[in-house]
Amino acid sequence: MPLLEVKGLSKEFRAGFLGGRRVQALQEVDIELGRGETLGLVGPSGSGKSTLGRCIMRLIEPDRGEVWLDGRELTSLRGREMFSLAMDIQMVFQNPEGSFDPRMRLYDSLAEPLRVHPSGDDEKERIMDMVGLVNLNQELLGRYPHQLSGGQLQRASLARAMILEPKIVVADEPTSMLDVLVQAQMLDLMREVQGTTGVSYLFICHDHRVVEHMSDSVVRMEGGRIVDGVEAR
Repeated sequence: MPLLEVKGLSKEFRAGFLGGRRVQALQEVDIELGRGETLGLVGPSGSGKSTLGRCIMRLIEPDRGEVWLDGRELTSLRGREMFSLAMDIQMVFQNPEGSFDPRMRLYDSLAEPLRVHPSGDDEKERIMDMVGLVNLNQELLGRYPHQLSGGQLQRASLARAMILEPKIVVADEPTSMLDVLVQAQMLDLMREVQGTTGVSYLFICHDHRVVEHMSDSVVRMEGGRIVDGVEAR
């Protein structure tokens, strides 16, 4: 049984103002992601990749279809059940700087999920564990986002995504704003984190080479549809 199963997911947007043309962003999308695996999602800009990731996260409400995570159907969740979804699935976004509150030091940004979803674990110990997991210097915890490099911020984004020990991380173009050397380091880090924790990734990217390097299997999207899928490694 796959950890994540998406069945017939569809989403339509209306372009422009009321009465504008309708755009079918997702059309009956089906995907599966196994435990501890990486599913690469590749395709050109506007193909629906990011919309699919956001619908799975419930950041965008799909019009039709089902999303099953470890035996639980996510599109029907409401209220407190939606709140608990963060424990199972997290997201790393393309722009790391935009993912952090500029008024908060890094320590508090990492502590925020623990404070919202208290588990009884020691906060400082958990944060230090996560900083070590992503190879960040502990001295950076006292800095604000603008005082960190893009690579440091994206490592911090991964640490914050992992701090609640989710089953899945949706990574939406997580390296596209980094230079080539830092990009390679980030990809290697993500694979190391996966090897240590067993987390599954839905890895969204427009670059075929990056996706194939990262993924166990790859699906390609065009025009809101899955057009093919291949084993990557």
